[in-house]
Amino acid sequence: MNTSQIIIDSNKEQKHIEAVLAQALAIAKTKVDAVEVAINKSTGINVSTRQGETENIEFNSDGALGITVYQNHRKGSASTNDLSVKSIEQAINIAVDIMKYTSSDPFSGLGDPEQMAFDCPDLDLFHPSDLNVERALEEAAMAEQAALTYSNDIKESDGGYFSSRYDIRAYGNSYGMLQSYRTSSHSLSCCVIGEKNGQMERNYAYTSSRDIQALKDAKLVGMEAAQRTVAHLDSRQVATMQTPILFSPEVATGLIGHLASAISGGAIYKKSSFLLDRIGQQIFPQWLTIHELPHLLKGVGSAPFDGDGIKTYDQNIIIDGVLQTYLLSSYSARKLSTQKQPLKSTGHASGIHNWRLQTDNNQHSFNELLKIMNRGIVITSLMGQGVNQVTGDYSRGATGFWVENGQIQYPINEFTIAGNLNDMYRQIIAVGNDIETRTNIQTGSILIEQMSIAGK
Repeated sequence: MNTSQIIIDSNKEQKHIEAVLAQALAIAKTKVDAVEVAINKSTGINVSTRQGETENIEFNSDGALGITVYQNHRKGSASTNDLSVKSIEQAINIAVDIMKYTSSDPFSGLGDPEQMAFDCPDLDLFHPSDLNVERALEEAAMAEQAALTYSNDIKESDGGYFSSRYDIRAYGNSYGMLQSYRTSSHSLSCCVIGEKNGQMERNYAYTSSRDIQALKDAKLVGMEAAQRTVAHLDSRQVATMQTPILFSPEVATGLIGHLASAISGGAIYKKSSFLLDRIGQQIFPQWLTIHELPHLLKGVGSAPFDGDGIKTYDQNIIIDGVLQTYLLSSYSARKLSTQKQPLKSTGHASGIHNWRLQTDNNQHSFNELLKIMNRGIVITSLMGQGVNQVTGDYSRGATGFWVENGQIQYPINEFTIAGNLNDMYRQIIAVGNDIETRTNIQTGSILIEQMSIAGK
């Protein structure tokens, strides 16, 4: 099937899904006070190769209709993969039955009608490919081959992977809102194993984009996977110490991701966050700002509305280091509202949307950050889940490189970095211009003044 036909067929499917949602809403509105319905229909392929041979081919086309009903602050939910009228009616009846046995919750219900996305801007998120299996396998195998022939130290492939899919996301509720949009996603990755002096290392590289034409060349992906693997061979251990830490972009996104978790409405109303009651307070250095840009064209985290149907909008999360807002769904906004301070959803019922770090001072290249650090550790990967969201205590296993005189000296492994996120955020010295663009958090390398290292 060619791309033009996919566009035509998916457009028909999108209209069909909207009709199904409208039908479900019409049926449910005769039974309850309020209702919301949603579908995320995904269609695509996933293939993998190993040593150049086909390992797996997977086609998928799935998506369930989710139905949530509300009556007297009670809530019931059900879903169905069968979109016939009979199955929809059954799912609605099941949701109504479940609702009768739930406790009344004064904060449940649809979001604020004034915040609903009755209009849906085109964010240029839909760039489907022809879903060609032969091409996908060829790309995965090509990445593998480039990695395996890069160096004699590369001993084995752990696989080449190619994925291509498109999604139709639709939401409607009894306020009369019914909107949908299409997205696409393509990715190619490669993972290889290297060995030197009896020590083995595994590493990977990947490329991803909304538009398949923007993917990196398969050979470059394979070579990058091999380069990363070889660079970590013959690793040494480091002593226990206090030292500056430079988080590479791939792991720096996770560092900012802990902020998103800590300021989510759920964490705040459950009082399970180290950033409780911190709005208006200094969290980061004064020169750092974090913007959210949900309407960025082709953006990884772009979306016209959230999971509650609330329209998304540009907003500042951090200004001059100061926390501006919590990330609220309709439910958490009601839960946290007071008479003196009523709150509304911030459009975060389904995650964050294109966070971008901005600094008042000049952003530095990676090599410039090494020189600023002079002596310390570059972190390239992290292991374990050692982050306490309540206290901010941070302890993760890590691998990376030892830096001396502003230059990488050798790879290191089998050590742990530890600190507290409150201190780590305040002690950020600089942010690099080597921006990671493949996730919904866009940041360069992050240099932290000092952390504890547990080594040999």
